[in-house]
Amino acid sequence: MSQAKLYLFVGAPGAGKTTVATLIHEATGAVHLWADHERQAMFDDIDHSKQESEELYTRLNARTDALLAEGKSVIFDTNFNYRKDRDNLRAIADKHGAETCIIWMQTPIEVARERALHDDHRDRNGYQNSMQPAEFERLIDHLEPPTDNERFMSIDGSSIDAEAIKRQLGI
Repeated sequence: MSQAKLYLFVGAPGAGKTTVATLIHEATGAVHLWADHERQAMFDDIDHSKQESEELYTRLNARTDALLAEGKSVIFDTNFNYRKDRDNLRAIADKHGAETCIIWMQTPIEVARERALHDDHRDRNGYQNSMQPAEFERLIDHLEPPTDNERFMSIDGSSIDAEAIKRQLGI
């Protein structure tokens, strides 16, 4: 049996994280935990409050822990734009001998912004409202890029080539 992997994403809204996560799932069979869909399943009236997010990520972190304990690979499809959150998930992976693969979606900001603010992004992710420019900018302003000691790979999500990404990820 091959070593389990935990895939984490860093990047702007609209950078292509979910598209790449779907490719990884299709190529590897890894469990795809898509935070946006999980939030919809957990809450009737989504408000993205701190409490709601804490409940969501407590549950998803526990599911990740359990899946890695079973030797299953996990694609955690959300923004891991804070180093402390990446470190927390890396510790869970390490506990189970799983490899952590950080994918930094370095899509040009103009491309990501256009995607994130478009109604298609709202509809695809099941949001009640489209992202507002101020929210996009707030998320970008707080993004903590991966550092060299985090062992990450960069993907330009402006034009996603499934075969090229599979080669880059070694899958």
